[in-house]
Amino acid sequence: MPAFDSSTVTFDLPDRGRLAGVRLYQEVGLRTLDFEPVAGGWRLVTARPPVSRMEYLFELLHRDGNRETVLDPGNARRVAGVFGDKSVLEFEDYAPPGWLAEPPREGHRSGTAGRPEVSWWSPEAGDEPLPLLLVHDGPEYDALASLTHYVSAGIAAGRLPRLRVALLHPGERNGSYSVNDDYADALAALARETPATVRIGMGTSLGALAMLHAHRRHPDLADALFLQSGSFFTDAFDRHERRFPGYARITAFVEEVGRGDPVRPVPVALTCGGAEENLRNNRSMAEILDAQGYKVTFRETRDVHNYTAWRDAFHPSLTRLLQEVCA
Repeated sequence: MPAFDSSTVTFDLPDRGRLAGVRLYQEVGLRTLDFEPVAGGWRLVTARPPVSRMEYLFELLHRDGNRETVLDPGNARRVAGVFGDKSVLEFEDYAPPGWLAEPPREGHRSGTAGRPEVSWWSPEAGDEPLPLLLVHDGPEYDALASLTHYVSAGIAAGRLPRLRVALLHPGERNGSYSVNDDYADALAALARETPATVRIGMGTSLGALAMLHAHRRHPDLADALFLQSGSFFTDAFDRHERRFPGYARITAFVEEVGRGDPVRPVPVALTCGGAEENLRNNRSMAEILDAQGYKVTFRETRDVHNYTAWRDAFHPSLTRLLQEVCA
């Protein structure tokens, strides 16, 4: 298990001479990443990052020149992600959300094909109009961030109203979520066809961007927005993303939002990791929407761009938004 104190973190990897080098793979902004050889293996002493938890891997350089990325064999803590498992180090100020220990309500699940494909969760079977949570990357949110557990435990405990969740499958994600008018139109059509008392749009990263774009194109789509680590790229902050195929469309849309009039200001809650690259463009978007009359709350978390960070920010940010809009 890695050791840490108030200023440093120490990683160790045993080795019997089979490796030519070891490097830390991480996304928390550390600069010292290369391990040094020590008796019996390799060691890295690096600055403690400004986060409460960090996910990481070891990149191994074998003597034959081949490279391999592995979990830390000395750390039994693992976390699942879109691109596979990672080792995770939790610092003393980290605590998982309390609702994870609460028993979830079973609920009713179903699915519909089409564009977008949807997996539905409801507190029980039936077509009664309920508040509707429209969630981009829904299956991933559910599997990796326990979204329906959060909702069902909240309903059972009385924190949340009874509501229905539309877990929207991403499909060809980069194309659909990168300011795609056809996709926004399809999402709006789905929303209008679904009985609901109010609708709340939710997404993360490109999914947050796509939900904001759909709202600006179809002002009646959602009565509130919950946007996490949105990919609100601008030339001022995100030139490193310019090779992304949708970069030009995204920056043009964000610029248009900045200079445009509010189409229908709704309550918006944004969250973003304090150590992630999207922080500056999320701060900027929060300021833009606030200036346009949206009721904005913005929370910076001590984490980066991953589903555990997004899960940990559901409460109180999403909880308060749902309580407000569904009252």
